[in-house]
Amino acid sequence: MAHPSTPSASAQSLFGGPVGSAAFQHSSAASSVPSFTHSTSNAPTPASAASSGNTFVMPNSPMNHRAMTDGYRPRVTRTLGQRPACLVNASVTYCGNNQIYAFGGFDQYTDEVYNHVLRLDLVSHQWNLVDNYGDIPGVRMGHTATLYQGEKLLVFGGENEHRTYLSDLIVFDLKTAHWTQPQVTGPLPKGRARHAAVLHEDKLFIIGGITGHDNYVLDDICYLDLKTYTWSRSWRFVGRFDHSAYICADRVWVFGGLSEDMDKVSELWWLDLKGSPAFDSPPHMGSTSDRHAVMSRATDPSRPVYSMGPTAAVGASGYAANSRTAQVNTPSFQLKAYAPMAPGAVSYLKFVSGPNVPSQVPGTHFHIYSSGTLLDFVTPATTITSKECSLSALDLASLRWQKLAEGREIFKSGFRWLYCTMNEDGTKAWLLGCPTDPTNDLGPNGFDEYLSDIMEIDLRRYGFLGNNFVSEPRSELSRPTSHTRVQEQPSKGLGHDLARLFNQPPETGSGTDFVVTALASDYEDDDMMSSGLIRAGEVPDDQNWLAPDAPTSPPIHVHKLILQARWPHFARLYNAQMAEFHTKKMHIPEPYSVVKAFLSYLYTDSIHVNDGVIDLPDVAGLLVMSNIYNIPHLRLLCVNRLSKELDVDHACIIWYCAGQANEDWLGKRAANFCLTHWGRIVRTQGFLRLPRTALVELSQEIDMEGRVIAGEELDYVDSYRSRNDNWVTRKDSIGSDRTQPLPSDMDNDSEGMDIA
Repeated sequence: MAHPSTPSASAQSLFGGPVGSAAFQHSSAASSVPSFTHSTSNAPTPASAASSGNTFVMPNSPMNHRAMTDGYRPRVTRTLGQRPACLVNASVTYCGNNQIYAFGGFDQYTDEVYNHVLRLDLVSHQWNLVDNYGDIPGVRMGHTATLYQGEKLLVFGGENEHRTYLSDLIVFDLKTAHWTQPQVTGPLPKGRARHAAVLHEDKLFIIGGITGHDNYVLDDICYLDLKTYTWSRSWRFVGRFDHSAYICADRVWVFGGLSEDMDKVSELWWLDLKGSPAFDSPPHMGSTSDRHAVMSRATDPSRPVYSMGPTAAVGASGYAANSRTAQVNTPSFQLKAYAPMAPGAVSYLKFVSGPNVPSQVPGTHFHIYSSGTLLDFVTPATTITSKECSLSALDLASLRWQKLAEGREIFKSGFRWLYCTMNEDGTKAWLLGCPTDPTNDLGPNGFDEYLSDIMEIDLRRYGFLGNNFVSEPRSELSRPTSHTRVQEQPSKGLGHDLARLFNQPPETGSGTDFVVTALASDYEDDDMMSSGLIRAGEVPDDQNWLAPDAPTSPPIHVHKLILQARWPHFARLYNAQMAEFHTKKMHIPEPYSVVKAFLSYLYTDSIHVNDGVIDLPDVAGLLVMSNIYNIPHLRLLCVNRLSKELDVDHACIIWYCAGQANEDWLGKRAANFCLTHWGRIVRTQGFLRLPRTALVELSQEIDMEGRVIAGEELDYVDSYRSRNDNWVTRKDSIGSDRTQPLPSDMDNDSEGMDIA
């Protein structure tokens, strides 16, 4: 039986080597990056195809997705040791050093609330009960546990066995397993559970939650200054519980959860922190400034009253949160008032519908944040199967949803996932859960529900850079004009300063001492290319066709010291004193723009340039070069950007280069996009410049039973569309980011399972 104050018995808490070639001999190797033009297609559209609703491709039978077995799929591993029961509203936190800590929660069958500390070693997959000392907190559920400074867990709030909502802060030292309760000052926030907590500049922000005997929903935000352990006042923000929160670009982002009407919501709220003295400076001591916030409750009797004065965390039972002994509730001044609106700009956006927008109603959702992106794991539940699940991403800069993977590409059938946590770098996430099959014996006691299985998801396989490599702000992603450029400051960082010296002749005083050449930019207009004998990216059997007549680009002036430090292949080549060592020259048989972008990356650690954005075909070429030279960070930058900016004009280019670089996941996404927008894709310059073999391979991505329909059949399918969604429409508008993956009944359940 579920706990009386819990609306659902299921856990709804939201917590938060590349394939490379060997030494690549440039003197004889042919170009591996196709020389695509950067202009968009201007081909006229036939009158019969002017409307996007005339024809589309529809599969008549389920598609056997080759990429499903070839691509990346997270692995499920059985854990060992003292596996915890499937507790509800516990905290599960990754704490570094390949360790996950679980604390508190209650048993959904016995209603027993716990204060156990358990540790999962991700190397041995072993659970252990942690002996802990000091001011051990009482039992609780619905609290938050936030990693601070890499060695402390900040546990705030929750609900104890007496149904008392807590507002205390307890600190668990991970090294000593010792609990302490720091003395805090300032207006204590309202006791709460199932709230969200997030760190920003040594401040612990607390957002929303539920409280009171009637379990009303809080809509406030406040913070604890961890340098002085002083609470700020509370401000109104958004009423939510079981939601997620994140700090990005000096904003607090809140998504999902349940509203005051107990509805699962798909609204994104954000609060600007930058520029507000209330957030920039430490909070004032005491609560005298809160007296001015008094308002009559008669103005809005439905709105909850907030206690702004300091109070003890003691409930009607007379028991404090961290003690088993009775406490005296000493008198204290309590000011009851409405919280004022948050001082920063508050904004929100509601996602109504869309093929890539995950509905928050079905399934169990887990929300985590990485690289300025919100990830939504829609996991299997009693109402939906793994086929209906997905992994979607919302770019917080562009507010654009993308579906990264279908459910069967991530989730094995027969498992229920209860918790999700992520490392601080934002590169890996873990789902913890248990099997749903009673025949799956977990031990001598037969089938019981334990946190017995864990699934590790490598987010870098989906193009996420991690929180240590945040992408450039969106304002920098547009090419500035002469009217918008401002006077440069003396220094904007080492990479920016080195970029000033890149490709400057030595006579300018730049100190460049090495020259790199590439294929001339007009190479694609060569007679051999235009005659059709050699298409972009195709290499004849004779590997000597490039030399000596292949046109070369103007010289690119670089510093050999930077190339040695940043490019392992160059360092090996130079240290071996090969021809380049003596001539101080190197020729790379790749398009000039790609080579220049590659060398610029070595200087700046970025795939953007100072005067604008590198074009997507060049980024696709960089992806191939990152595979050739085994440069993981460059590969991450390229996959991240190509997946975000996938569009009609460049989809087939991205698909082709993803295949060259063995990026199965990106190649599958691009192939699905091409098939969804096939009528427009085939009219782009990128498609026309594909090698003949690639054209055939891309065409064969369609299901064997697929066919083109039009006319009267189209009217029939349009009427069928409203009743059945298990087919793929090809009618989306140009430039749309919507991708309808092809249906598949292939469920390779035999793969991706490790039993420890």
